[in-house]
Amino acid sequence: MKTAYFDCFSGISGDMVLGALIDHGVDADWLKHMIRTHVTDDAELRVTNVFRKGIRAVHVQVNVGQTRSRDYAAIRDLIAHSGLPETVIAQSLKIFKKIAEAESRIHGCDMDHVHFHELGGVDALVDIVGAVLCMDALGFTHARASRLPLGSGFVTCEHGTLPVPAPATAEILKGVPVRQSDIPFELVTPTGAAIITVLADGFGPMPDMTMDRISYGAGTRDLETIPNLLRVISGETADPGQTAFMVETAIDDMNPEIFGYVMERLFDQGILDACLAPVYMKKNRPGTLLQVLCRPHQRDAVIALILAETTTLGVRYYPVERQVLARESIEIDTPFGRMAAKKIHMPDNTTRIVPEYEACRQMALREKVPIRNIYERITGHADAGNE
Repeated sequence: MKTAYFDCFSGISGDMVLGALIDHGVDADWLKHMIRTHVTDDAELRVTNVFRKGIRAVHVQVNVGQTRSRDYAAIRDLIAHSGLPETVIAQSLKIFKKIAEAESRIHGCDMDHVHFHELGGVDALVDIVGAVLCMDALGFTHARASRLPLGSGFVTCEHGTLPVPAPATAEILKGVPVRQSDIPFELVTPTGAAIITVLADGFGPMPDMTMDRISYGAGTRDLETIPNLLRVISGETADPGQTAFMVETAIDDMNPEIFGYVMERLFDQGILDACLAPVYMKKNRPGTLLQVLCRPHQRDAVIALILAETTTLGVRYYPVERQVLARESIEIDTPFGRMAAKKIHMPDNTTRIVPEYEACRQMALREKVPIRNIYERITGHADAGNE
């Protein structure tokens, strides 16, 4: 798998991500054109080479023509109708949703009416959509990040002077490994936190890989003790085996309607999988076994959610090894137009194409035909194209 490792030794922000990915090989003029054509023509990207502690890096500055406040509903609509590839739209929306959910919880307001000021204005639109465009252009099939250093002190924002990490950043980073830092600045911004928690499959040491390319994106501030840089290392990871955690509990005293809600909450956290199975418990009482497969850094958050949302008094958890097929998100031409799909690499060096369920669901509703007809026509069309 073509893997990107985000070495966040000095934190992460939206402009640092853009700088590192441009330095990694994305054409800056192409990115400017994509942003101007599909996202906004009210921003100018200034891309320059800078030095931090003697290391050359790319710095990206977003110059905004007119400052404008938008709520989450408006941003969601803008991205959804941008004309960008469906995979880029889906990931961009997921990143903005993380920020909106965090702001909604902090300020106690409806998510659709969360207003994005400096946090989610034009500059954040450019940072978020630009980062997803760059990852797509570079063809990464897998991404991982180091633990995140949080900095210390206070930061001034729209709502006043707030402690570091900012409340939105702390909310977004629930369940993510972090470490304290004595550097008296904000090292992880809310935008940077949202981007990396969506792009990265996990957090921790760099995976075993054959390194191919190393790039640097610069933050605006020149720190006194360490270079203010985000380093991205890419390469091939030969072994797709992965360690995950299984969290499980058996429940026999809960309204079964609640299980649907719990499953929605779990998948909103980005877990790998979950299932429900009927079981017989002590005294032969019928119950339901809830099993959740998650990444190591998600384990504590999953346990907390299950204990809070169900009637169980405890959970079991244990590490499991899993072997997965390498896959990548692509777009394919179908009788219904271009659609999002997965390209799966098989052990015998062949590939197969699987359409994304959500794309098929939307197409079935639009065409007013059974969804199985959509699957059959797309898979038949893809097989014919591979002959």
